[in-house]
Amino acid sequence: METVTPSHSPGLTRRDFLRKGTLVGAGLVLGAPAILKAVGGAEAPSNTINVGFIGCGKQYEVLFNAMVNIPGLRYTAVCDIMKDRVGGAYGRIRSRFGYDPKRYIDAGDMLEKEKDLDAVIVSTPDFWHSPHTVMSLQAGKHVYCEKMMAHNLEGARAMVKAMKDTGKLCQIGHQRRSNPRYIYTLKELIQRHKICGRIVNANAHWNRAVSSSRDITAPARILPNKETLLKYGFGHEGEDLSVEELQRRFLNWRLYKDLSGGPISDLGAHQIDIFNWFFGGPPKSVIASGGCDYFKDREHFDNVMCIFDYDTADGGARAFYQVLTTTSAGGGYAESFMGTEGTIEISERSAYTKIYREPGSAPSWDPLVQQGWLKKASAYAAPADSSDAIASYASAAPEGFELPGDLNEPPHQPHLANFFAAIRGDATLNCDAEEALASEAPIYWVNPAAERNETILLTEEHLHT
Repeated sequence: METVTPSHSPGLTRRDFLRKGTLVGAGLVLGAPAILKAVGGAEAPSNTINVGFIGCGKQYEVLFNAMVNIPGLRYTAVCDIMKDRVGGAYGRIRSRFGYDPKRYIDAGDMLEKEKDLDAVIVSTPDFWHSPHTVMSLQAGKHVYCEKMMAHNLEGARAMVKAMKDTGKLCQIGHQRRSNPRYIYTLKELIQRHKICGRIVNANAHWNRAVSSSRDITAPARILPNKETLLKYGFGHEGEDLSVEELQRRFLNWRLYKDLSGGPISDLGAHQIDIFNWFFGGPPKSVIASGGCDYFKDREHFDNVMCIFDYDTADGGARAFYQVLTTTSAGGGYAESFMGTEGTIEISERSAYTKIYREPGSAPSWDPLVQQGWLKKASAYAAPADSSDAIASYASAAPEGFELPGDLNEPPHQPHLANFFAAIRGDATLNCDAEEALASEAPIYWVNPAAERNETILLTEEHLHT
């Protein structure tokens, strides 16, 4: 059988590649790219980045915990309309670093008074992403904003315009764009060594159990009052909502069409972004189906499935995506890229990352194993023959492989490190607002495709950035 000889760029050996920090090295396994080294220098005052937070809920906690190991940052201000969250963020910084950040309820007030802020982290509900990002950029701050960019295309486009008009940096939180596992898989395995052959299909899913999808609750005494919630947009135009309903909308904003894009944007955005990144551009159409199958009182579909059609450099391809909030279906979230010679299943969780070689059509991957680009699966076993199998239809069992290492940092840390390195001029952003909008634009059309029960052809008007 034919064997594959790994190709190399002139002057680049695997030893060089390891030394550059994309694989094993400097305490990381499949460690962060060389950009991480740019933020690991001396913490002289002139090199310190003053950071403020707008939004101090659960996602803030995820981002903060990923930032604390990045040197050269000082957390100078925290802001949230919920006083309890502001107090929690203040206490977290004070107990860990020994200094007192300023506390704010209103983002505009923070931006007006904190003249020394260099960067703002936006992790508010989706419908506030665009206003908070735009006002921060216009105040002269660099911005890291969680995905989705906004709850509608107009808001996302406004963020791109503000980034360009102000000349400030705006990174969107598609953190897989900086994850060494994903970068390595795309650039080394798919693009350079072409282990998948021609990729003809991609699948991805995010399945969440009912127990993790129920309404969020909190004691009413710690929640913002009615006046505050109406002031900050949690009301519904034309309706006089009770304080109880306003507080439900505050805690569960992902359930409402005027506050978010629902599960397909909240969960699906991460993985549909990988489709567009790996395929090199947006799809040409989308068809979708969804329903309120379990949570009957919710505005957004609780289960959505969609198919994107792509024209790639190698020919046509399709990507199927499902987001379920009614069952874990055996496990979590992952993406799969299926080709004529191999399949790569990849996830932020290493347990879900697997690689399979197609027997009979793929060349041997032994040279890739010998040179360290892949390793044989440690406990792979082919399924036993079954007497009831129809031999003419059954495919031979694929050969299992694994990546040669892993990431031992919080998943968001490399993306945040890339943002701060870019502020210092030591890197370029891996997912700025313009790049993110080009990838996110198709996602805004999934719910309409499901609601109309039709295929939507994605024209320049749909995708215009």
